[in-house]
Order: sequence, then C-alpha cells, then structure tokens
Amino acid sequence: MLAADRDALICDLAETYHILDMTALPVPLLATLATGLRGDSRIRLAMAGETATAAELLQAAMLDRLTTLCWMQTKDGAHGRKRPPSVVAALSGKDDPKPTNTRPVAYNTPADFERARARILQKAR
Repeated sequence: MLAADRDALICDLAETYHILDMTALPVPLLATLATGLRGDSRIRLAMAGETATAAELLQAAMLDRLTTLCWMQTKDGAHGRKRPPSVVAALSGKDDPKPTNTRPVAYNTPADFERARARILQKAR
C-alpha cells in the first residue's frame, strides 16, 4: 500500500483512525489497520486504478440514462445528433464511444440489401 500511494494511505489513516504519525505504530498493527480501511478509501481506489467509487459511478449512470431519455425527446435526439456526453466516461477516464449509426436502415428490395451487405463485408476485409 505504501508503494502504491503513500499520501492516500496517510490521509485514510488520519481520517479513519485519527493516526497522524503512522511511523510511530508497529508494522503489524499498521498492516492490520490498513487492511481494515473501507472499500471506497483513497488507497483502495488507487490500488484498483479507479477514480470514482461504485456509488458515484452508479449515480453517474443514472444521470446518463436520464439525460439520454430527455435528449431523445428533442429534435436532435430524434435525428441522432448532439448526444449528451457521458458522465460515467468522464469519471472513469474512458473515452465516450460515439454511436456508429443509431438509425435503422431500410432497403426497398432484396437486391439493395445484398449490395449494401457486400459493401460492408468488403470494407471489413
């Protein structure tokens, strides 16, 4: 834990146990207290490579769904334009994937479909 993020461990020990000088504690006691830190502590998040807690990500996902529902009721949403950015993607540090084509495609004849299919398969190669 010390190697992962010393400052995060110091902050968590101070916040949880009111320990300001961790060097004054015996190592076995310090290890016991460190393993007893809650799952959303700074050091646990740092060791997992996460930037947000599970609760924060869940709330962000709910917000994303709500903004998507509201966006779908607009003219832009009906045409698949100007989709609102994802809060979950911003919190997790991952890029928001752009939808390729959200509108369904219809073909007038089976021949039109076969030509479009052939073009798609040719691009994939």
